Amino acid sequence: MSEFTMELNDEQREVRDWIHGFAAEVMRPAAAEWDEREETPWPVIQEAAKIGLYSLDFYAQQFFDPTGLGIPMTMEELFWGDAGIGLSIVGTGLAAVGVLANGTEEQIGTWVPQMYGDAGDVKVAAFCSSEPDAGSDVAAMRTRAVYDEAKDEWVLNGTKTWATNGGIANVHVVVAVVDPEAGSKGHASFIIPPGTPGLSQGQKFKKHGIRASHTAEVVLENVRIPGHCLLGGKEKLDERLARARERARNGGTGASGSVKNAAMATFEASRPAVGAMAVGTARAAYEEALEYAKTRSQFGRPIIDNQGVAFQLADMRTQIDAARLLVWRASWMAVNGKPFTSAEGSMSKLYASEVAKKVTAQAVQIFGGNGFTREYPVERMHRDAAIYTIFEGTSEIQRLVIARTLSGMPIR
Repeated sequence: MSEFTMELNDEQREVRDWIHGFAAEVMRPAAAEWDEREETPWPVIQEAAKIGLYSLDFYAQQFFDPTGLGIPMTMEELFWGDAGIGLSIVGTGLAAVGVLANGTEEQIGTWVPQMYGDAGDVKVAAFCSSEPDAGSDVAAMRTRAVYDEAKDEWVLNGTKTWATNGGIANVHVVVAVVDPEAGSKGHASFIIPPGTPGLSQGQKFKKHGIRASHTAEVVLENVRIPGHCLLGGKEKLDERLARARERARNGGTGASGSVKNAAMATFEASRPAVGAMAVGTARAAYEEALEYAKTRSQFGRPIIDNQGVAFQLADMRTQIDAARLLVWRASWMAVNGKPFTSAEGSMSKLYASEVAKKVTAQAVQIFGGNGFTREYPVERMHRDAAIYTIFEGTSEIQRLVIARTLSGMPIR
């Protein structure tokens, strides 16, 4: 187990500076264009792939960094560059985490490389959990997966929504209900291989922010996949369902117990990373506001000479640093196998998300009328920051998770 540290080592600093250079020189100049186009920035993803920044090897190295700081450091720098393009680059990672959290070694080795492709043929992947009537309430999920024993195939039907890269992905990871009586424990994750008949893209959403990231519905109509595409395998699923049924017979419910469902296992692993994304966006807006406050003059002096502006900037920087520390703590705990006994992962995501919304709003205010125009990037950063308190568990859900963890009570 590594010691917790607030200092990056030489290798980490080198990687951070390398990512920062890409974010500054490639992402930022392209950010406004792809925000306006509301399209996947394939040329930028390809540039990232050429230098090894969009690759399985790079993210595996960061994921297994024993300090736990590789992933949050990467996320912060990329989202400092631009949140929409950043999500297009890292969106595949959520599907990869879904396989890593629930799959066998063989499944990980088979499918995760296909999610990224290579520099000459870039691919993306999608994690599909939310539904039109089941967002935070994963127990309300309706997408069904039925096992056809005669053919050793699973048949999936349903509609997923809010899927990053949904419909354009090479590989889709889909969470579906296999046993409705078992509540959330009756869910499982499935790999939908490339070109599988019956999977199609539904509505593509026109969004308030992160507009360079593709978000769409995924429609599943009698999608047949081989039995080995069930993540974790059928034996493991059958054992889990048997435990849930036993609890129900003993007076409990199928949805209780300590075993997490497939979607929640993925989200729990990714929450600190989302917090790091929020830190990156907040830091970008703060830096823009600080520079503007030092150069913008009113009444014959820079506006930072006014305590009303200076104190805002002081609070912004303090909150950003506090958010980063929560993210780093949770990331270190996760990689070193320390349980989130106080919901530290949710704490990091909650606080960093709220800080990003507040800091970007303050940045717009410091810019005044200029901050309300698209001529300055803080307007885009403010729109982008709104997503952090919504996706992968709203701030309200994070508070619920934290309160339940602290109290041990089924708070509703």
